[in-house]
Amino acid sequence: MKTHTRGLAAVAALTAVAAVPATANAATIAGSGSSASTPYVEALFKAYKKVDKKNTFTYSANNGNAGAKDVQAGRSAFAIQTRPPLPSDSGLVYSKLFLDALTVSVNPANKLNDLQVSQVKDIFTGKVTEWSAFSGSGFSQPISAFGRVSTAGLYTFFTSAVLDGEAHGTNVTPLDKDGEVAVALSKNPQGIGYVGLANSRAGSGVKRLALNGVPPTPATIKSLKYPLSRYAWLVTSSTKPNQAALKFGDWIRSSYEAGVIIDKLGAVPAFNATKPKKKKKK
Repeated sequence: MKTHTRGLAAVAALTAVAAVPATANAATIAGSGSSASTPYVEALFKAYKKVDKKNTFTYSANNGNAGAKDVQAGRSAFAIQTRPPLPSDSGLVYSKLFLDALTVSVNPANKLNDLQVSQVKDIFTGKVTEWSAFSGSGFSQPISAFGRVSTAGLYTFFTSAVLDGEAHGTNVTPLDKDGEVAVALSKNPQGIGYVGLANSRAGSGVKRLALNGVPPTPATIKSLKYPLSRYAWLVTSSTKPNQAALKFGDWIRSSYEAGVIIDKLGAVPAFNATKPKKKKKK
């Protein structure tokens, strides 16, 4: 397994997912992975059509860990992952695309605005199960905690960054998609869960909490001061690079146009150009 932070080194060949030969001239390039990244991927696909009019990109939101396995097995040309690479990611290249963050969010009826990471751990390991333990919440009822299934990169990131490697407690309801956690929180006044930036932004029906006194803002995420700041990664094979997917990844991480989309959807451009490139006069 290799990690690249300044460029995209390799892209996997596409085989079973799209049933199309993985060549430089392939018309369809299939990816899979993070459901939390779906809003970004869909918008970026649409914009990239102006750059690459020949190829069509598809995406299956089957969660980041599953997407990485797809690339390992040759089922996907690329995956989007929300956790850093692990030793089990053999034969893969991880390339940083942009900065994102995992938010700990609650229903807007909850009066809390801040929690310590240690308190979040107590909730999600089942040590604390009643809102009465937090006098500022305005509730005394049992806590309804929502998390993710183990195929999700966010599950792996959260259990590592917050639970110190422990699994969810039996009090946590695991959900398949990032958006499903946001919907569950929006409907449950006693709910708390972890959600990506795109699905917890204004209008999502959830309220983000500050952690250790630091809110998840573009400035605190870019400076990595927010405790759950993280990168979105492009995951590719270390062999048989697909040039179309490689170029798409480079465009995401470097172009001004992609940076505007990433910013609009709530994430933080980390490497993108700050001004559009001027077209050369012929």
